Amino acid sequence: MPGYALRRLGFAVLQALFVLVATFAVTALLPGDAASVVLGEQATDEQVATVRHQLGLDQPLLDRFGHWLSGLATGDLGRSLVTGAPVTDEIARRFTATAVLAGVTVLVLVPLALGVGVACGVREGSRTDRILTAVTLFLHSIPEFVLGLLLVAGFAVYTGLLPATAAGTDLTERPEVLVLPVIVLVGRQLGDVARQIRVGVAEQTRGQVADHLRLLGLRERTVVLKHLLPAAAAPAVQQLARAVEGLLTGTVIVESLFAITGMGTGFVEAVQNRDIPQVQGYVLVFAGVVVLGNLVADLVAHRLTPRRELVTW
Repeated sequence: MPGYALRRLGFAVLQALFVLVATFAVTALLPGDAASVVLGEQATDEQVATVRHQLGLDQPLLDRFGHWLSGLATGDLGRSLVTGAPVTDEIARRFTATAVLAGVTVLVLVPLALGVGVACGVREGSRTDRILTAVTLFLHSIPEFVLGLLLVAGFAVYTGLLPATAAGTDLTERPEVLVLPVIVLVGRQLGDVARQIRVGVAEQTRGQVADHLRLLGLRERTVVLKHLLPAAAAPAVQQLARAVEGLLTGTVIVESLFAITGMGTGFVEAVQNRDIPQVQGYVLVFAGVVVLGNLVADLVAHRLTPRRELVTW
């Protein structure tokens, strides 16, 4: 385990370095710049050139990259080209809303996926399996934007049971505004995670270990939940890490749809304003979550994976 952990940690460091270079390179290729956005369409070339110089956008690319890296070493992501505020402050201001949305989604997704996956796995091929698989596949096939609009129409516009948006609302004070966004995010990711658990449980219940445990007189529920589920959960943990990547993408759409002032909407606004330091800051945060999530998932999956000597009874 220590050897694997060190190798996996080294790979994560290489991924982080690649993210740094790719983030700066891709954002540097964005068409237009903040000077044109700040001055508007009526600005003259001389005015644009002056603002570009003031913002440092006329410096050579390598010089800008070196300055950016030196700032990162001290935790400085630079200042917004549009507002002039530190990028770290802009991200921190929006971080809570996204963290609450993503955290509640994961808290709902994990037990729900476990329940659906186990229910389908122990009853492989049954009516329960077919119905639950069809429902999760249907939810996964609907884009977040479409599913969100359908939920708003059904539960906000026609029935008025739930609020349609979170505009001007503190998510921690009015948790009901999270219901529809969380349903959209969970519905999109539930099928993939539950399917991995279903496959693992189905394989384990047909294996020799399960037969041996049943011969020992253990109840089926104990066999599945205590002995088989941990082994079946290894690939599901890695799928959950990929689901977190999907959640980050989904938050951009969901936050825009439900008017949540989070990092997703902040990222969209930064791209629209060609605010390169903010775009780079958001990309680094998102990429860091993905790299860290995959690292933790791989280590947990490695720990859960049964060793050969444990299963050859």
